[in-house]
Amino acid sequence: MITVALAGKPNAGKSTFYTAATMADADVANYPFTTIDANRGVTHVRTECPCLDRDERCGNERCRGGKRYVPIELLDVAGLVPGAHEGKGLGNQFLDELTNADVVVNVVDASGATNAEGEPVEPGSRDPLDDVDFIEEEMDLWLTGIVDRNWESVERKSRSPEFDLEAALTEMLTGFGASEHDVTAVLRGLDYPGDPKAWTDGDRETLARAVRRRTKPIVVVANKVDAAPAGAIDRIRDGTDKPVIPATADGERALRRAAEAGVVDYDPGDETFETVGDVSESQRAGLDAIADAMAAHGGTGVQRALNSAVYGLLDRITVYPVQDASKWTDGTGNVLPDAFLLPAGSTPRDLAYAVHTDIGEGYLHAVDARSSRRIGEDRELSEGDVIKIVSTAGP
Repeated sequence: MITVALAGKPNAGKSTFYTAATMADADVANYPFTTIDANRGVTHVRTECPCLDRDERCGNERCRGGKRYVPIELLDVAGLVPGAHEGKGLGNQFLDELTNADVVVNVVDASGATNAEGEPVEPGSRDPLDDVDFIEEEMDLWLTGIVDRNWESVERKSRSPEFDLEAALTEMLTGFGASEHDVTAVLRGLDYPGDPKAWTDGDRETLARAVRRRTKPIVVVANKVDAAPAGAIDRIRDGTDKPVIPATADGERALRRAAEAGVVDYDPGDETFETVGDVSESQRAGLDAIADAMAAHGGTGVQRALNSAVYGLLDRITVYPVQDASKWTDGTGNVLPDAFLLPAGSTPRDLAYAVHTDIGEGYLHAVDARSSRRIGEDRELSEGDVIKIVSTAGP
């Protein structure tokens, strides 16, 4: 399962975002380090379900009238403070947890109402752009420290006649979540000495930053947008090359709770909602404020941020394996029972391996369930493909 990590300084709204996205219990309070132990939960990215192309909806529990929700893991850990890479605050705990993430969502207080340590200050007195740069810098310096601490072992290995620098760096960086392919791609873009003894501190830092960019890309969530001063979102967008998603995590949490209570008609990721139950005057005012923020930014931003991280930065597509190509069902008649998030460019054989190693090893051919035609094993799959895998390991 893909893992998205929530990063940010204390009190930026990470735990609110986590609660809104997962509807799981998490401590939320207006003081630093509300989160001490990491929270792990399941949330979803949203896409169009292939059942929209059929006469009836599929009835899957993760499909709401053709809106398909595909599960991913969401990780919320302690907030970062300046010097986190040196162990200040709860930085080591967060940064160690980060090794398990595929992509990072940096939650920033767009209202400028919290200082660098996450303590409440006058709204607008903190430049949120500083928090965008600060999180990335802490992550980069943390990985630089890991590379520095392990460099002596790389130098020792270089004494062997069979020494291969790329292999040694791959072994060192695997613990951070880098694959052999990642390290190869990074080194291809760098100019560096072939002898590890000739590497400078700057060489190692350049390597660390490049590996972090490739293996832990960042989406910026400009949170608390309903309280942000005019121009704050544009300033963040103009000051970074990363995707910036305006959001009100508190508004999303309120809507999901109201939907559970039958007060509003709302699905995560909708750009609007409808009030369908009785509400008090104060509740009406709160819902109107959320509606205004959604109208200005195309929704609450929570679902959009998750989709931007997975479908955007990670470049994933959703593919649906079935056993019956005509009915789009599994062996027990469930329509479109499973959805897999695969890297763009994946083939039917890649899907077979994603379903199960044995299915992949026994792969024979695949059928496009939309056309009922056999497809080649080198065909690149597309978003929303429904595929029947024929394998010696099963139906």
